Amino acid sequence: MNAGGTHPVAGAGRPPARVVVVDDQTVVREGIVMLLGLLPGIEVVGAGGDGEQAVSLVAELDPDVVLMDLRMPRCDGVEATRRIRAEHPRTQVVILTTYADDESLFPALEAGARGYLTKDAGGDEIVRAVTDVLCGDAGLSPRIQRRLLERLSQPEPAAPVAKEPPDGLTAREAEVLGLIADGLSNQEIARSLRVSTATVKTHINNLFAKTGLKDRAQAVRYAYRHGLARPPGASIT
Repeated sequence: MNAGGTHPVAGAGRPPARVVVVDDQTVVREGIVMLLGLLPGIEVVGAGGDGEQAVSLVAELDPDVVLMDLRMPRCDGVEATRRIRAEHPRTQVVILTTYADDESLFPALEAGARGYLTKDAGGDEIVRAVTDVLCGDAGLSPRIQRRLLERLSQPEPAAPVAKEPPDGLTAREAEVLGLIADGLSNQEIARSLRVSTATVKTHINNLFAKTGLKDRAQAVRYAYRHGLARPPGASIT
């Protein structure tokens, strides 16, 4: 990153944007803080090394913007963004990360990030992104804008024709059965479906009772046989 040109945030009579920087790499974090100190209209009021610290700093300092890394220990940038936007909606989040792949970009935007930059961004891009999110716009680098346009221009895949689950299974029980066949543990199924582990266990007990299954190995065979899961190299018909 470099200081680049100028794109003032603070206008006449307007205070500088109060920014918190969050990155788990100390050298990178200090470099970002140093860069921001050279930019007009930005005041760094705090810095942290993971998502938990990000949430705590926002609660303590009430910044205008958080510049957030994505891949961090304890609490990653997506989860921290989700919590900040839910608990402190006045504070905007701009992702500043090495990664620009779909698996990083779209979850962050869905969590509530209003901006997304990669770490090769210049100072003028960072100031512009901060300005844009404070004005209610999206602070996206040209590269990210192009990726979004490409994604939006792709045709939606045709929805498969839904099948009635066998043996009186509910749609959710059939979904759990398919995830078992994919090799997921109860905890992984719970995270995937955003429910508690206890709820997953209830679904499993119910579907085992309805189908007469005794263990997960039988459940996998049942799921393949009834088209509720896809064996490696095969397709669900």
